[in-house]
This record gives sequence, C-alpha cells and structure tokens, in this order.
Amino acid sequence: MVRLGETVVIKIRVYLKLLRPFTLLAPLIVSSSVILASLVSSGTTNLTFVTLLWTILAASLCFALLNGASNVLNQATDWKEDALSKPYRPIPQGIITPKEAFKISFFLYAVAILFSLTVHILFSVFISVIAFFSITYSLTPRMKKFLFINQVWVALPRGFFGIVGSWSVFGNPFKPLPLAMGCVAALFLFGGTATKDILDADADRTVGTKTLVNVFGLKIASIFSLIFMIGAFSIILPLVYFHIIPAQIFPLTFLSFLSVIIGWLMFLKHKNTKCENTSAWTLMYATYFLFALSFATITIFFSA
Repeated sequence: MVRLGETVVIKIRVYLKLLRPFTLLAPLIVSSSVILASLVSSGTTNLTFVTLLWTILAASLCFALLNGASNVLNQATDWKEDALSKPYRPIPQGIITPKEAFKISFFLYAVAILFSLTVHILFSVFISVIAFFSITYSLTPRMKKFLFINQVWVALPRGFFGIVGSWSVFGNPFKPLPLAMGCVAALFLFGGTATKDILDADADRTVGTKTLVNVFGLKIASIFSLIFMIGAFSIILPLVYFHIIPAQIFPLTFLSFLSVIIGWLMFLKHKNTKCENTSAWTLMYATYFLFALSFATITIFFSA
C-alpha cells in the first residue's frame, strides 16, 4: 500500500514536470486579469457572485489547461531534440514514454474544451481555435519546423486569441479595444517567442526545424525580435492618437524599455537555471504579465 502511494506521488511529480508549471502562470494571469477587465467594462450586473466566480475560474482554467496540454504535446513530439538540449526532461530520461505523454496531452485538451462549454459557445470557439494552433504547431503539418510561420503559430493563439478570447467571457471581443490589445500582444510575442529557441538552436537544426536563431544567428535574431517587441508597444501611440483606443492606455508604450532589456539579454544568451531557459525568455514572459495586468488595471480603473 505504501509503495502504491509512493508510485502515485512520483507519477504526479512527473506529470507536473511535463506541464512546466511556470509557463502556466502566463495564461492564468493574462486571462483572469483581462476577464475581470471585460466584466467591469461591460457593466455586467445581472449575475450572482457564485456564477461570476465560477465563470472566471472556469475560463482561466481553460487557458491554463491548453498551455499545459501544449507543453506536454511539444515534449511528446520533440523528445529527440530534447535528448540533445534538455536531457533532464522526463521523456529523454525514460521516466515516461511519448505515447503516455500524448494521452495526457489530449486528455487536457478535451477537458479544456469541455470546460469552455460551461462559459458560453463563443468562448468555446476561441478555445477550440487556440487548441487548433497549438496542436498543428507540434503535429502534422507541424508548423514548428517552418521559419517565421512557427512564430506566427505561437503569437496568434497566445497573444491575439488569448486576449480576445478572454475578453469574450463578459464583453464584446470585436470592439476596437480588445482587438487592438490582441494585436499588440501578438506582435510582441511574434518577436519575443524567438527567446525560447536560443538553447534549442543546435537540436532544432539536427531535425530540420528552422528558427530565427539557427538560420540567421543570435545577433540578427536579437535585432529582429527587438524590432517587433518595441514595435508592438509603439503602435499604441497611433492607436491612441486616432482615438481607436482610450488615451489611458498610452503608458503601456513604456514597456518598450523592457523590450530593449529582453533583446540585450537575448544577445548575451544568459541562462536562467531556475526556469530551464534564458533570462531573455523569463523577462519576456514577465513583460507579457505586466502588459496584461496593466491593461486590465487601467481598464477597470477608468471603467468603474
């Protein structure tokens, strides 16, 4: 009985390692903050506290489950590359098989889609679209292997559809504000997603996966990423000037300074041992947190 309990605990630890818990913070923080902003902005008052709480938790959990499913699927399909660049992961170590990881991944996808139906149909459509992008990123036609397309396949679901889908929980996702913020997020992630490919450059090259880093080199990749990350926050200025979004959003342009630091850390190839990736990747995630939290806080404050 004791051995059975120990085995279960070990399995749970392995599954959690596959999920990569740190990366689940982004969808949780981004989605919950944007959902709250959409609630306040829409002026929804006809729902009970229990209904509101369940809706927010269920919707946020959907995004976290999708991210976890994507992480597991990516490891199931990329275990050969991981054996070269990240041999400490569960599959290269032989602790878990790719087949078992596939089962875990699609179980998480199924749960996320089922949960999304408890929110409403439009939200479920957004969740399904995000799932489509993350599945086809790793499986046939495996968009991960195509230069630039692989960055689009990360930026759209995690940036644009992440913001717009979160806003749809209580608000109209087709209004200028969520659409504009979704575009900002997508542009930022289009540039920032290259930070995750730095340590995998050689391993990706061996299996024919083309990334910005292993095709053009770290220096050019850093400059390219920097242009898009700065550009993402810079477009807020014309959006405010032409009254597409409220003037209160303008301070988010100052996140461009963090983008400069990300580009610099990317060029240095500084590794963050706690997060199994580079410091540039860690700061990129943190900047995205700050963007979502700031956007939500400003929207809530000026809508109240």
